[in-house]
Amino acid sequence: MTAGDNDIEQAAVVLRDGGLVAFPTETVYGLGADAENPAAVGRIFQAKGRPPTHPLIVHLAGLEQLEDWVKEVPATAWQLAERFWPGPLTLVLQRGPRVPLEATGGLETVAIRVPDHPVALELLSAFGGGVAAPSANRFGSVSPTTAEHVRAELGDAVDFILDGGACQVGVESTIVDVVGDRPSVLRPGGVTREDLEEALGHHLDVPATSRVRVPGQHPSHYAPRAQVVLVEPDQVAAEADLARQSGRRVGVLLPASLAGPVDAYAVIAVPDSMPAYARGLYGFLRELDGRGCDLIIASLPVEQGLGLAIANRLRRAAGPR
Repeated sequence: MTAGDNDIEQAAVVLRDGGLVAFPTETVYGLGADAENPAAVGRIFQAKGRPPTHPLIVHLAGLEQLEDWVKEVPATAWQLAERFWPGPLTLVLQRGPRVPLEATGGLETVAIRVPDHPVALELLSAFGGGVAAPSANRFGSVSPTTAEHVRAELGDAVDFILDGGACQVGVESTIVDVVGDRPSVLRPGGVTREDLEEALGHHLDVPATSRVRVPGQHPSHYAPRAQVVLVEPDQVAAEADLARQSGRRVGVLLPASLAGPVDAYAVIAVPDSMPAYARGLYGFLRELDGRGCDLIIASLPVEQGLGLAIANRLRRAAGPR
């Protein structure tokens, strides 16, 4: 069941009243609050158990609102926004006076995007302002790609949930810093580095660390309850066998191209198509958790296109807890 006009208006009222609304985007479900209401923004951090120094993304209904929320818009930012908005691209800019420090983790920069999902855009248009929203899950855990994921994880901590079906991209937005002289990718995501480089006409760095804090940089993030171990693709089956012999309930994310007999408690053959893999990644991790696995063995895809974002999520899922 997907959201209708009455649901949209009710959700907009909840936002105006300082409440929390979970809503779908093309990437993952977001947990939204009025970006100009510090108390409402504070409720996001409380509901998620998120450290207050971790900035949020402000979602807008359209490109025409961008100048209302930032100090200035460099030419590179206009170029990328006009090319990729609405879409899974977040731009980091100098915050304007409308953005409270509570939404930026205390930083003078703000992360902004226009999502590409009809329910999200209808909500943003009905609300009329900016909506600060991280993913609608507990901090550090697997991001939600369905409304049911949100209900199961956050429950009554959310005042209203808009159901827009399953997310079509499945991994978070790409975050690009456009404050400095040369833009860089701070988080790989739904817009590929290759597409960004084609649009700008030059190479983009993807630094391991950055001077600007942005969502998704914590060493352990996007993590299921089960421990995640990453190995080379041709070692997945052997590692699963060793772990099973030691008594672990092993789940395996097996590349479809290597599909064959694997001695494990649960096996999911992941698609060779990177868009399909990205769309299913968080669901796969949740499924293995749900089936009672205490160890997940996976391999990294080739880090090109959406494979770069998938590898980023898997590395952080396998990070130190």
